[in-house]
Amino acid sequence: MASLRKGAFRLFRLAGIDVFLHWSWFIVAVIEINERTTAYSSIYWNIFEYLALFLIVGIHEFGHALACRQVGGTANQIILWPLGGVAYVSPPPRPGATLWSIAAGPLVNVLFLPLLSAPLLFNHYSHWLAAMPDLHAFLRAVLIINIGLLVFNMLPIYPLDGGQILRSLLWFVIGRARSLLVATVLGFVGVVGLFALALWQQSVWFGILAVFILLNCWNGLNHARALLRLAKSPRRVGFACPSCKASPPVGQYWICPKCRTSFDTFQTLAVCPSCSTQFPVTACLDCGARHPMTQWASTPPQIAQTF
Repeated sequence: MASLRKGAFRLFRLAGIDVFLHWSWFIVAVIEINERTTAYSSIYWNIFEYLALFLIVGIHEFGHALACRQVGGTANQIILWPLGGVAYVSPPPRPGATLWSIAAGPLVNVLFLPLLSAPLLFNHYSHWLAAMPDLHAFLRAVLIINIGLLVFNMLPIYPLDGGQILRSLLWFVIGRARSLLVATVLGFVGVVGLFALALWQQSVWFGILAVFILLNCWNGLNHARALLRLAKSPRRVGFACPSCKASPPVGQYWICPKCRTSFDTFQTLAVCPSCSTQFPVTACLDCGARHPMTQWASTPPQIAQTF
């Protein structure tokens, strides 16, 4: 996901997950609330409706985060912004783990369907909400919002949940790199559609969303290309990631954060050849885990060429 951390401040921490709110949320909230003042007899209902929207979004993102943790991944940050929310999750690099981490979010919206439909269905037969038209309109609006979020989010457009679920399913068949490549290409097609929709509806929000998706598709495409190069690289015998057991690739894939030099950390034993910075841990390019170099070594290092 394109980073939204800049300009966000922390609201609270729950279950070890920090929830942030982007400053632009307040501006959009004022605009959206004032645009629907005719929907209720009091503006307070408009405020409740907007807060309900982000309560659903927040619980949706917690679904992603908790599912990711359940499969052994890392998830400790959620950011809410005017067009929804982003859960920063890092599941283990397995298609099943990634699929569950992504699918758990939409499942939250599915669970909301009977909870929100029940009072409206009961009212259809008992008319108990007849004396409370604002409450009836509020429940109906929140149900429509939940359905809209579910349907839109399941579109097969990367990085929406639908696009990432498609990528996870393709991962089982064509592998990690190619599945991401296919998903991002389809995402670019979706971006074209969103831009067309933004022009047709003259909607600024669809335009902003299209730009956000475009940036994420571009990052995903670059990541897919890097994964393809990584898959073709020779692997170094004598070292293995303590977490995923993969041997590291041979090549200058690591970058010194101090001097920005690219180097092969296993050739220099975790020392930057340019500025001599010693790195206490080394990141695995396959699973992202970080371990001291001493934990990577298994046998005297050799070079293994793969074909």
